Amino acid sequence: MDARQTVLIVDDNLTLLNMMRDFLEAAGFQVEMALDGERALAILDQKSIQCLLLDVMMPGLSGFELCRQIREASEVPILFLSARDGDYDKIRGLGLGGDDYIVKSATPGEVVARVQAVLRRYKNGVSAPAAVLDFGRLVIDLRAHEIRVAGQAVDFTAREFELLHWLVEHPRQVFTHEQLFQRFWGEVGDRHTVAVHIERIRKKIEENPNKPRYLLTVWGVGYRFEGIKR
Repeated sequence: MDARQTVLIVDDNLTLLNMMRDFLEAAGFQVEMALDGERALAILDQKSIQCLLLDVMMPGLSGFELCRQIREASEVPILFLSARDGDYDKIRGLGLGGDDYIVKSATPGEVVARVQAVLRRYKNGVSAPAAVLDFGRLVIDLRAHEIRVAGQAVDFTAREFELLHWLVEHPRQVFTHEQLFQRFWGEVGDRHTVAVHIERIRKKIEENPNKPRYLLTVWGVGYRFEGIKR
Protein backbone atom coordinates (compact mmCIF):
# COMPACT_ATOMS: atom_id res chain seq x y z
CA MET A 1 0.00 0.00 0.00
CA ASP A 2 1.28 3.46 -0.97
CA ALA A 3 2.52 5.09 2.24
CA ARG A 4 1.46 8.50 0.89
CA GLN A 5 -2.18 7.50 1.14
CA THR A 6 -3.66 9.12 4.22
CA VAL A 7 -6.91 8.10 5.88
CA LEU A 8 -8.74 10.56 8.12
CA ILE A 9 -10.78 8.86 10.87
CA VAL A 10 -13.53 10.99 12.41
CA ASP A 11 -15.15 9.64 15.58
CA ASP A 12 -15.77 10.91 19.11
CA ASN A 13 -14.65 7.55 20.56
CA LEU A 14 -10.92 7.87 21.23
CA THR A 15 -10.52 4.16 21.92
CA LEU A 16 -11.96 3.30 18.50
CA LEU A 17 -9.80 5.96 16.84
CA ASN A 18 -6.64 4.53 18.32
CA MET A 19 -7.59 0.96 17.42
CA MET A 20 -8.41 1.80 13.80
CA ARG A 21 -5.25 3.90 13.53
CA ASP A 22 -3.15 0.90 14.57
CA PHE A 23 -4.78 -1.41 12.01
CA LEU A 24 -4.58 1.14 9.18
CA GLU A 25 -0.95 1.96 9.91
CA ALA A 26 -0.14 -1.76 9.95
CA ALA A 27 -1.65 -1.91 6.44
CA GLY A 28 0.67 0.87 5.27
CA PHE A 29 -1.55 3.93 5.57
CA GLN A 30 -0.79 7.24 7.19
CA VAL A 31 -3.57 8.23 9.58
CA GLU A 32 -5.06 11.49 10.77
CA MET A 33 -7.68 11.55 13.53
CA ALA A 34 -10.44 13.97 14.53
CA LEU A 35 -12.88 13.79 17.43
CA ASP A 36 -15.49 16.01 15.74
CA GLY A 37 -16.57 17.41 12.40
CA GLU A 38 -15.08 20.85 12.86
CA ARG A 39 -11.62 19.40 13.44
CA ALA A 40 -12.06 17.12 10.44
CA LEU A 41 -12.82 20.08 8.17
CA ALA A 42 -9.73 21.86 9.45
CA ILE A 43 -7.56 18.82 8.66
CA LEU A 44 -9.06 18.56 5.17
CA ASP A 45 -8.15 22.21 4.55
CA GLN A 46 -4.58 21.68 5.71
CA LYS A 47 -3.60 18.22 4.47
CA SER A 48 -3.97 15.87 1.55
CA ILE A 49 -6.45 13.16 2.52
CA GLN A 50 -7.18 10.19 0.27
CA CYS A 51 -10.02 8.61 2.26
CA LEU A 52 -12.32 9.29 5.24
CA LEU A 53 -13.77 6.91 7.82
CA LEU A 54 -16.69 8.83 9.25
CA ASP A 55 -18.90 8.20 12.28
CA VAL A 56 -22.55 9.25 12.06
CA MET A 57 -23.38 10.31 15.63
CA MET A 58 -20.95 12.98 16.84
CA PRO A 59 -21.20 16.19 18.86
CA GLY A 60 -21.64 19.27 16.73
CA LEU A 61 -21.68 18.31 13.07
CA SER A 62 -23.18 14.88 12.47
CA GLY A 63 -21.44 12.56 10.07
CA PHE A 64 -24.24 13.07 7.55
CA GLU A 65 -23.90 16.85 7.67
CA LEU A 66 -20.12 16.60 7.44
CA CYS A 67 -20.41 14.36 4.40
CA ARG A 68 -22.81 16.81 2.76
CA GLN A 69 -20.38 19.70 3.28
CA ILE A 70 -17.42 17.71 1.99
CA ARG A 71 -19.30 16.62 -1.12
CA GLU A 72 -19.96 20.25 -2.04
CA ALA A 73 -16.25 20.64 -2.77
CA SER A 74 -14.61 17.21 -2.97
CA GLU A 75 -15.06 13.66 -4.27
CA VAL A 76 -12.66 12.16 -1.71
CA PRO A 77 -13.82 8.61 -0.83
CA ILE A 78 -16.01 8.53 2.29
CA LEU A 79 -16.85 5.38 4.24
CA PHE A 80 -19.35 5.66 7.07
CA LEU A 81 -18.41 3.62 10.16
CA SER A 82 -21.43 3.68 12.42
CA ALA A 83 -23.18 1.78 15.19
CA ARG A 84 -26.48 2.59 13.46
CA ASP A 85 -27.42 -0.26 11.14
CA GLY A 86 -30.93 0.71 10.07
CA ASP A 87 -31.91 0.82 6.41
CA TYR A 88 -32.75 4.52 6.58
CA ASP A 89 -29.29 5.48 7.83
CA LYS A 90 -27.55 3.37 5.20
CA ILE A 91 -29.64 4.83 2.39
CA ARG A 92 -29.18 8.36 3.66
CA GLY A 93 -25.40 7.95 3.99
CA LEU A 94 -25.01 6.53 0.50
CA GLY A 95 -27.45 9.07 -0.89
CA LEU A 96 -25.38 11.94 0.49
CA GLY A 97 -22.38 10.68 -1.46
CA GLY A 98 -20.84 8.06 0.81
CA ASP A 99 -18.97 5.26 -0.95
CA ASP A 100 -19.66 2.59 1.66
CA TYR A 101 -21.51 2.13 4.95
CA ILE A 102 -19.89 -0.15 7.53
CA VAL A 103 -21.52 -1.17 10.79
CA LYS A 104 -19.18 -1.02 13.78
CA SER A 105 -19.70 -4.70 14.50
CA ALA A 106 -17.38 -5.33 11.54
CA THR A 107 -13.86 -6.40 12.44
CA PRO A 108 -11.03 -3.86 12.05
CA GLY A 109 -9.58 -6.13 9.38
CA GLU A 110 -12.78 -5.93 7.35
CA VAL A 111 -12.82 -2.14 7.67
CA VAL A 112 -9.24 -1.95 6.37
CA ALA A 113 -10.13 -4.25 3.46
CA ARG A 114 -13.06 -2.04 2.48
CA VAL A 115 -10.90 1.08 2.64
CA GLN A 116 -8.42 -0.63 0.33
CA ALA A 117 -11.22 -1.69 -2.03
CA VAL A 118 -12.61 1.85 -2.31
CA LEU A 119 -9.15 3.28 -2.97
CA ARG A 120 -8.52 0.68 -5.69
CA ARG A 121 -11.74 1.71 -7.41
CA TYR A 122 -10.69 5.36 -7.36
CA LYS A 123 -7.19 4.48 -8.58
CA ASN A 124 -8.78 2.66 -11.52
CA GLY A 125 -10.71 5.78 -12.45
CA VAL A 126 -14.01 4.98 -10.78
CA SER A 127 -15.08 8.09 -8.90
CA ALA A 128 -17.85 8.54 -6.38
CA PRO A 129 -21.28 7.40 -7.53
CA ALA A 130 -23.20 9.89 -9.63
CA ALA A 131 -25.71 11.87 -7.63
CA VAL A 132 -28.39 11.48 -10.31
CA LEU A 133 -28.97 8.27 -12.25
CA ASP A 134 -30.90 9.12 -15.41
CA PHE A 135 -32.47 6.30 -17.44
CA GLY A 136 -34.88 8.46 -19.40
CA ARG A 137 -38.34 7.75 -18.03
CA LEU A 138 -36.76 6.71 -14.72
CA VAL A 139 -34.55 9.15 -12.78
CA ILE A 140 -33.05 8.38 -9.37
CA ASP A 141 -31.70 11.33 -7.36
CA LEU A 142 -29.54 9.75 -4.65
CA ARG A 143 -28.80 12.87 -2.63
CA ALA A 144 -32.42 14.01 -2.59
CA HIS A 145 -33.53 10.40 -1.99
CA GLU A 146 -36.10 10.91 -4.74
CA ILE A 147 -37.31 8.84 -7.65
CA ARG A 148 -39.02 10.50 -10.61
CA VAL A 149 -40.96 8.64 -13.26
CA ALA A 150 -41.88 10.51 -16.44
CA GLY A 151 -40.95 13.72 -14.64
CA GLN A 152 -43.13 13.11 -11.58
CA ALA A 153 -41.83 12.32 -8.09
CA VAL A 154 -43.02 8.91 -6.86
CA ASP A 155 -43.19 7.85 -3.22
CA PHE A 156 -40.94 4.92 -2.27
CA THR A 157 -40.47 3.21 1.06
CA ALA A 158 -36.90 3.04 2.38
CA ARG A 159 -36.71 -0.68 1.55
CA GLU A 160 -38.07 -0.20 -1.97
CA PHE A 161 -35.58 2.59 -2.62
CA GLU A 162 -32.66 0.54 -1.31
CA LEU A 163 -33.63 -2.52 -3.33
CA LEU A 164 -34.02 -0.58 -6.57
CA HIS A 165 -30.79 1.33 -5.95
CA TRP A 166 -28.90 -1.95 -5.43
CA LEU A 167 -30.20 -3.44 -8.68
CA VAL A 168 -29.51 -0.23 -10.60
CA GLU A 169 -25.91 -0.16 -9.35
CA HIS A 170 -25.43 -3.70 -10.71
CA PRO A 171 -26.92 -3.48 -14.22
CA ARG A 172 -27.65 -6.78 -16.00
CA GLN A 173 -26.41 -8.76 -13.00
CA VAL A 174 -28.92 -11.41 -11.99
CA PHE A 175 -29.72 -11.74 -8.29
CA THR A 176 -31.62 -14.71 -6.94
CA HIS A 177 -34.55 -14.40 -4.56
CA GLU A 178 -32.36 -15.79 -1.80
CA GLN A 179 -29.51 -13.33 -2.44
CA LEU A 180 -31.87 -10.37 -2.27
CA PHE A 181 -33.65 -11.72 0.78
CA GLN A 182 -30.39 -12.28 2.66
CA ARG A 183 -29.09 -8.83 1.78
CA PHE A 184 -32.17 -6.80 2.66
CA TRP A 185 -34.07 -8.92 5.19
CA GLY A 186 -31.45 -11.20 6.72
CA GLU A 187 -32.74 -14.44 8.21
CA VAL A 188 -36.14 -13.28 9.39
CA GLY A 189 -39.29 -13.01 7.32
CA ASP A 190 -41.20 -14.53 4.44
CA ARG A 191 -39.16 -15.22 1.29
CA HIS A 192 -42.15 -14.11 -0.78
CA THR A 193 -41.49 -10.53 0.36
CA VAL A 194 -38.85 -10.18 -2.38
CA ALA A 195 -41.40 -10.83 -5.13
CA VAL A 196 -43.89 -8.53 -3.40
CA HIS A 197 -41.39 -5.66 -3.30
CA ILE A 198 -40.36 -6.20 -6.93
CA GLU A 199 -44.03 -6.09 -7.95
CA ARG A 200 -44.58 -2.85 -6.00
CA ILE A 201 -41.52 -1.23 -7.59
CA ARG A 202 -42.66 -2.27 -11.07
CA LYS A 203 -46.06 -0.69 -10.51
CA LYS A 204 -44.31 2.57 -9.65
CA ILE A 205 -41.68 2.74 -12.42
CA GLU A 206 -42.93 0.71 -15.38
CA GLU A 207 -45.32 1.92 -18.06
CA ASN A 208 -46.69 -1.64 -18.19
CA PRO A 209 -45.79 -3.66 -15.06
CA ASN A 210 -46.83 -6.85 -16.88
CA LYS A 211 -44.19 -6.15 -19.57
CA PRO A 212 -41.40 -4.52 -17.56
CA ARG A 213 -38.68 -2.53 -19.26
CA TYR A 214 -36.39 -1.99 -16.27
CA LEU A 215 -36.89 -4.77 -13.71
CA LEU A 216 -36.78 -8.04 -15.59
CA THR A 217 -37.48 -11.53 -14.31
CA VAL A 218 -34.97 -14.22 -15.24
CA TRP A 219 -37.25 -17.22 -14.95
CA GLY A 220 -36.09 -19.84 -12.51
CA VAL A 221 -33.26 -17.60 -11.30
CA GLY A 222 -34.20 -14.12 -10.07
CA TYR A 223 -34.16 -10.50 -11.25
CA ARG A 224 -31.95 -8.05 -13.08
CA PHE A 225 -32.05 -4.35 -13.95
CA GLU A 226 -31.94 -3.20 -17.58
CA GLY A 227 -31.33 0.44 -18.38
CA ILE A 228 -28.92 2.75 -20.21
CA LYS A 229 -27.74 5.85 -18.37
CA ARG A 230 -28.11 9.15 -20.16
